[in-house]
Amino acid sequence: MTDLPPDLLRGLTMSRVSRRRMRQLGGLTALGAGLSACSIPGSKGSGSNLGGQEWRDQIGKFWARQTKQGKLNFENWPLYMDVGKTNTDHPSLDLFTKQTGIDVSYKEDIKENDTFYGTNVAPLLRNGQSTGFDLMVITNGTYLTDLLIRDWLIPLDQSRMSNFYANASDLVKDPSYDRGNVYTMAWQSGITGIGYDVSRVGHEITSWNDLLDEKLSGKIGMFADTQDLPNSALCAIGANPESSTPADWKKAKDWLEKQRPLVRKYYDQGYIDKLVKGDLYASMAWSGDVFSRQSDNPNLRFVVPEEGAPIWTDNMCIPVHAQHPLDAMIYMDYVYQPKIAAMLCDYIWYITPVTAVKQIFEKYVQEGTSPKYYTSLATSPLIFPKSSDFARLHRYRVLSADEQDTWNAMFEPVYQS
Repeated sequence: MTDLPPDLLRGLTMSRVSRRRMRQLGGLTALGAGLSACSIPGSKGSGSNLGGQEWRDQIGKFWARQTKQGKLNFENWPLYMDVGKTNTDHPSLDLFTKQTGIDVSYKEDIKENDTFYGTNVAPLLRNGQSTGFDLMVITNGTYLTDLLIRDWLIPLDQSRMSNFYANASDLVKDPSYDRGNVYTMAWQSGITGIGYDVSRVGHEITSWNDLLDEKLSGKIGMFADTQDLPNSALCAIGANPESSTPADWKKAKDWLEKQRPLVRKYYDQGYIDKLVKGDLYASMAWSGDVFSRQSDNPNLRFVVPEEGAPIWTDNMCIPVHAQHPLDAMIYMDYVYQPKIAAMLCDYIWYITPVTAVKQIFEKYVQEGTSPKYYTSLATSPLIFPKSSDFARLHRYRVLSADEQDTWNAMFEPVYQS
């Protein structure tokens, strides 16, 4: 991914509903209440220089006091970890425990960013309480931005990120929502486009406007959120989500209102099973979901519509009041070893943050290890996009607090009513 267009390199990962970077845009408090409770200072400046020297010294002192506890509580999304013989067997986690002595309590309780944040994160941190987990995966956009504004994330120990800096792709280094990777390290990235069953639709889908086809009435799925749904609709009307205006938002809402009578349901992660089974013929979809289920239904396709589509990144981060921050830090850097990243990519099938994984898969092919399978992975644009693939991908709209209220009031009724 070293040949990505400059604008995408500056901020490609700003989105799965823009949860972002107010912290890096200025206007930050010198000492966030949440972080000061942990004796960690809030950022005094842009993440690209880690704040001033005094701030960096305070962060260094915090990490110097931390010791490995041998325990890690990790919250993630469903189906976002490699599995072994059973769905509760995770080889890469087992190997981590064997190598480090850190036991991992791994849970997949994140179904939607807004619900998870509003229930499991914000109420506890607001009251100065621990969330109960040391590491969580949050998509860039509204909620990550809120965590940054409120000083609810622990700045990372940059001295313990050797694997990250050696192996991370350009896509995830120094992202616009977290300049300098002060608070986050990418887990995986993906694209929100259209998944469809070509045998049931009867033709290839190329445009968001194909989801206005009355012939598909009752067989269309859309997302129930204020991130992918609005930003995709903005793409559908020909607007660039990141630079969109309230007038564009109104047009996008009108597009969604026009479509609504045709929609079977507004989904969270449950859409993919319906698409595989044929209850849905076409749906908004995340790239990795479609790729991972094509073995269940060979007629499944994924397309980046000609008008464009959103791209997002899910990020590992450590909430304040975490009980085992050093254990979390050790794990975050652990997954940036190419072999570990390959273990994860082999199951997850989203855009890996470690480009060397492609060479590992190609080596498997040369060695005769499941050559057909690993060729399909190594050549998949859904895992290893080319520079040309990014021409139609857009970051989410970055919203101020006031804009977020207007945005939510406009788009929430589309899927709630």
